Amino acid sequence: MNARRYQFDNPLPSPRQEPHLPVYQPTPMPGPAVYEDGRPIVVQHIHHAPPDRTVQRVALGAGVGGGAVAAGVFLGPLLVAAISSMAISIGAVALVVVAVSWGLVNGVRALGGPEGERAAKNVASVAKSRRKN
Repeated sequence: MNARRYQFDNPLPSPRQEPHLPVYQPTPMPGPAVYEDGRPIVVQHIHHAPPDRTVQRVALGAGVGGGAVAAGVFLGPLLVAAISSMAISIGAVALVVVAVSWGLVNGVRALGGPEGERAAKNVASVAKSRRKN
């Protein structure tokens, strides 16, 4: 037996041809199949369509135009990148707001004295009222 890397047991059907042209007729592998040195031949079912293109292939098979499929291939990753970029920007702004407010509160508390204590109480009361709402 020929030592090939893959041996498929479910080949694609051959297209219709004129009767006078030779047609390849696959023959099933005899089982259990082994190489000359005794190693078994492992039959692997390999899926040729990558997962990110399966929807486009189904759409083409359903009769959707090639332009719509090309738009899906192009705009899908573009939309994901845009949404991710917005989320990262909003996260960075939130981090800056938290850092500035933390520094401001600690600065007011560090000043001490009656004015600092009143300011800290005001900030605490505002924070409590926002938590209740």
